[in-house]
Amino acid sequence: MNNSNTRLSPPATASAEPALTIYYDGACPVCRREIAHYRGLPGAEVCAWVDASQCSVEALGSGLARDAAMRRFHVRLADGQLLQGAPGFAALWRVLPGWQWLGRLAQTWPLRPALAVGYSVFLKVRPLWRAAPPPLLKSTDLPASVQADLRSDHAGELGAVQIYRGVLAVSRNGPLRAFAQRHIVTEARHLELIESWLPPAQRSHLLPAWRVAGWLTGALPALFGPRAVYATIAAVEQFVDRHYAEQLTRFASAAPHPLLPQLSRELASCQADECAHRDEALALQGSQPLSGGLRVWTWLVDRGSVFAVGLARRW
Repeated sequence: MNNSNTRLSPPATASAEPALTIYYDGACPVCRREIAHYRGLPGAEVCAWVDASQCSVEALGSGLARDAAMRRFHVRLADGQLLQGAPGFAALWRVLPGWQWLGRLAQTWPLRPALAVGYSVFLKVRPLWRAAPPPLLKSTDLPASVQADLRSDHAGELGAVQIYRGVLAVSRNGPLRAFAQRHIVTEARHLELIESWLPPAQRSHLLPAWRVAGWLTGALPALFGPRAVYATIAAVEQFVDRHYAEQLTRFASAAPHPLLPQLSRELASCQADECAHRDEALALQGSQPLSGGLRVWTWLVDRGSVFAVGLARRW
């Protein structure tokens, strides 16, 4: 079984969306053998299969962290709902020809609680069989200049998460809170991605300062209303777009390195998300010119971001 292929292509039908997306721990021999069995069954092509020990963060989708996907079996339904453990297996059985009866039976009492207890017991003994996961890509394998870039990216994504936490701590505006709650999920996924490349020992020594600075960058404009927040986010994302673009240009002209192509692809995906955040914030900000005070504030945010990146690259 080839675990490097994290998704099984769905059949060529009118809809390219899989009926289910299955997330499993390919570093566990028992899990790996069981998933190999399911993938070999007739009808298994209606599912997409994601090995959480090998896949990119993006492949996990919204609301699912790598460590959670590796601790427990997860299934994402076509509507985006996540199931875990025994209910996830029941959902899988219900879409496999010849197994639907077991899926229906698994939803009945007393089998449903019995399966839940059995799965909990399995999780207790699973570490006895589970192999250590293959090492993720490491910044220590990259040139020092790229490690410095990753250090600044990590500090920036941590700060971005804190910006939205600051907004949510202060604002009670419904649409603004929905905006922040939606975007903090993306920023947290970016942060996890950067952390998969950057070992803790390589991260900035100034992370406590970045947490405070990010929180204040979200909380202070939230005191003055949604438009101030949207203008702040637009200014931050304008800078982040430039920051990632400069990195990707440097990577493209750098000496060939086996890890740089994948890193470049993943950072380009982050950049695209940040540009979408910027464009949404600009649209919500409206076309009316910013006040003098808000122009000064957004200039300070941009200059502060430049200064923070310079520090993070060094420390």
